[in-house]
Amino acid sequence: MFGPDKDTQFPLENYNRLCFLKNVIKNPNIIVGDYTYYDDFENVENFEKNVKYHFDFTGDKLIIGKFCMIASGVSFIMNGANHLTDAISTYPFAIFGNGWEKAMEGKSYPNKGNIVVGNDVWIGHNATIMAGVTIGDGAIIATNATVVKDVPPYTIVGGNPAEEIRKRFDDETIEELLKIQWWNWSIEKITANIQNLTNNTIHKLISKSE
Repeated sequence: MFGPDKDTQFPLENYNRLCFLKNVIKNPNIIVGDYTYYDDFENVENFEKNVKYHFDFTGDKLIIGKFCMIASGVSFIMNGANHLTDAISTYPFAIFGNGWEKAMEGKSYPNKGNIVVGNDVWIGHNATIMAGVTIGDGAIIATNATVVKDVPPYTIVGGNPAEEIRKRFDDETIEELLKIQWWNWSIEKITANIQNLTNNTIHKLISKSE
C-alpha cells in the first residue's frame, strides 16, 4: 500500500466533508496539486464559492500545490474585487453599460496577479488570502489571518494583516527542505519516509533524499 488513491474524491471512508480538492474543482482557472485536501463543515462544494470575485474576464488563477491542508471557511479574494484607487471615484461605472460603457476607455482595473499557494501549506479556519499573494512551501496560515503580502517558505503568519510569528526551522534547514522538495518524490518514496516526515529529525529525511 502506498497511501490513498490521489484520484478519489473522498479519501476518508464514510466522510464526505473532506475531499482531495483537485477531484472536486470544476473551474479551469483553479489548479490544485495531488493530495491537497479541503475540509468543510457543511459541503466541499463551498470551496469554489469561497474563491470570491473570480470572473472569467479577469483571467487570473488560483494555483495550489501538493499536500496542502485547507480548512473550512478559507476565502481567496481574486482580482475581480479590485476597484480604482487613484481616480476620483472607485465606482465601477463601465460594468453596468447603458451609456457608461466608455468609462474605462484607456484605463484598466488593478490586477495584482494570481494567488499561488506552495506545497505542504496549512491554511487555518476562516483565513483570507488576497489577490496576488504567494505563499511559500511549508508555510502555516493561522486561523482568521488576512494575508495581504507574500509569505516566505516555512513561515508561520497570523493576524490582520497577517505578520510573521516565527520561522518553522532555521534558515539552513529551510534551504535544505526546499532543495529536496519531498512532495515531488514518488509516492513509494514518500511512503517509505512517512516516519521521517512526521518527526523533527530532519537530517534523516535529507539523507534519504541523496
